[in-house]
Amino acid sequence: MILEIGFGNGESTWQMARQEPERNFIGIEVHEPGVGHLLMALEEHGIENVRIVCEDAVPFVQQRIADASLAGVRIYFADPWPKKRHHKRRIIQPEFVSELARCMVKDSILHLATDWQPYADHMLEVMQSSTDFANLSPDGEYCERPDWRPYTKYEDRGERLGHEVRDLLFQRS
Repeated sequence: MILEIGFGNGESTWQMARQEPERNFIGIEVHEPGVGHLLMALEEHGIENVRIVCEDAVPFVQQRIADASLAGVRIYFADPWPKKRHHKRRIIQPEFVSELARCMVKDSILHLATDWQPYADHMLEVMQSSTDFANLSPDGEYCERPDWRPYTKYEDRGERLGHEVRDLLFQRS
């Protein structure tokens, strides 16, 4: 089971599910039009290995995901909450990373991506402070985009704005 948090309009979700039909996916998104878009795409492409949750990810993970039940977690282009007073709203926080670690099996991958450098720095700092994960980057920072991560509309927008996209891959120890 792969958990994708904040799938937006679901474009990357259905693409990953089609590429990996042997895996099951749970997608979490609070934006109802995005949920509808993904539902239509799943039907259009005949994809049956995706389940959708329309609620806040933090309580869902805390209350509904069993220990060591996830083979991976993917969080792509989450809201960076750029204003300092809003940083507490960022999903990548030490407490939530601990919750994800509880849910993930040994050697599974937590894959994060963003086009906002200050958020990338924040995520890297949070992840490096966790004793539950090991950075897969050869230089201890960021990784190249893996082939299995679809190119997203947020990535396209970020690149058009001159933002460098950062991928972070951490393995559950």
